[in-house]
Amino acid sequence: MIEKGRAAIKYVLIHFILFAVSFSAVADFDRASTVRLATTTSTENSGLLNELLPRFKAATGYDVHVIAVGTGKALRMGRDGDVDVVLVHAPAAEQQFVDDGYGEQRLPVMFNDFVVVGPHEDPAGLAEAGGIADALGRIAAGENTFVSRGDDSGTHKKERSLWKQADITPSGAWYREAGQGMGKVLQMADEMNAYTLADRGTWLAYRDKSRLKVAYQGDKSLFNPYAIIEVNATRYPDLNHEGAKALIAWIRGTEGQAAIAAFRRSGEQLFTPSAGILANR
Repeated sequence: MIEKGRAAIKYVLIHFILFAVSFSAVADFDRASTVRLATTTSTENSGLLNELLPRFKAATGYDVHVIAVGTGKALRMGRDGDVDVVLVHAPAAEQQFVDDGYGEQRLPVMFNDFVVVGPHEDPAGLAEAGGIADALGRIAAGENTFVSRGDDSGTHKKERSLWKQADITPSGAWYREAGQGMGKVLQMADEMNAYTLADRGTWLAYRDKSRLKVAYQGDKSLFNPYAIIEVNATRYPDLNHEGAKALIAWIRGTEGQAAIAAFRRSGEQLFTPSAGILANR
């Protein structure tokens, strides 16, 4: 009886070990064939990734697991070695990420611009603003409701720099920090008949569902570049660096750049490819 019990335990242990080895092999295979991409909500909300990634898979065989978060969180995931590559839009934070040894190189992919959207009646009079600092000054002076991303995203970083440029510290009941992605913030601003800062790509994707309009645009400070960075191979050797390199090469190559240029909503181009533009922009 004891021998039978020992045999049964041995049988279970052998099968458990075989299962664990098999599971590990499958997991390793999945890691090798999947690229983990941390990116901004704008690249997903705009629909751009749905256009690009199936083409990338057809060209290379790699699946891409997308984690759409604010730029700050995307870069934190890169610092922690939780993703293989990041695609974000906050140049200073990106360069710091590389300088601190977490990223290989910051490489331009595309750009668009930011716009201030708001109520059709434009109570702050942004149509007459002489610049973005004047536009924000008008919103603050009239205490017109403004919805901020408030999430350390690239858009939120840009917004804070613009308030600083205007020498304004926004506060009070009129300034609402949402802690949400761009799509959700546009919905909130619409519901509250408020102003907000949005990247043009996401705005164009949501425009037909919103009562808001572009209230201010065109200032050179509203330039919005996107860059892609492979997470450092020396610091995190177990990441899928081959997959990350393949994604970077494809999205900055002829096919990827052409697909970005061709991507449109309601006949309007959302992003301009920029692989040939210097990385410090």
